[in-house]
Amino acid sequence: MVKLNEIVALVSGTPQFRITETRAEPTPSYLLYSQTDLADDLVGILSEAADNKRIWTRDQVNTLASGDAVFSLISGTGTMVREAHQGYLYTQNYVKLLPGEQIDRKFLVYLLNENSAIKKQLLIGLQGSQVLKYSLRQIKDLEIPTLPPFEKQKIIGEIYFNQLRLQALKNRVANLETIMRLHKLEEETKYD
Repeated sequence: MVKLNEIVALVSGTPQFRITETRAEPTPSYLLYSQTDLADDLVGILSEAADNKRIWTRDQVNTLASGDAVFSLISGTGTMVREAHQGYLYTQNYVKLLPGEQIDRKFLVYLLNENSAIKKQLLIGLQGSQVLKYSLRQIKDLEIPTLPPFEKQKIIGEIYFNQLRLQALKNRVANLETIMRLHKLEEETKYD
């Protein structure tokens, strides 16, 4: 078995408390990547609830690009960044994952999110912790099981993301049907 940091480079997010904000012209602005954005990227559907904080700064900050693999130290969940979140600033609560040639990005996300051995390692690392947050050291030291051939990884990664999107779409349809039926019931129970 190899450790994650032997096959993936990890880039920590910008510590938010170190960012010097300024509104002086001209100053670039950045939207902060959030847990909502991560969840949206995972299923490929943008939620309407997103209300990202915007920061104006001249500081050098870490941003995300479409296709980047990112891992949340808060939720212990990984995803692939979608085009809608291109250029978002990611804070110290996230880690960008830069896989080497032997591991596919989507398969890496699948492995981090779904592999039972990795989930167990993550849970063990949280025991005794006052704050339920994963550490960069803990992520680097994750022991990765033997990897399937690269082509098989690509297929597994594609199926994983397609399945998550399909499930999210089915849930959305079910929710809309419920709203529609409840509205119809309300109409039927109105009295003049």
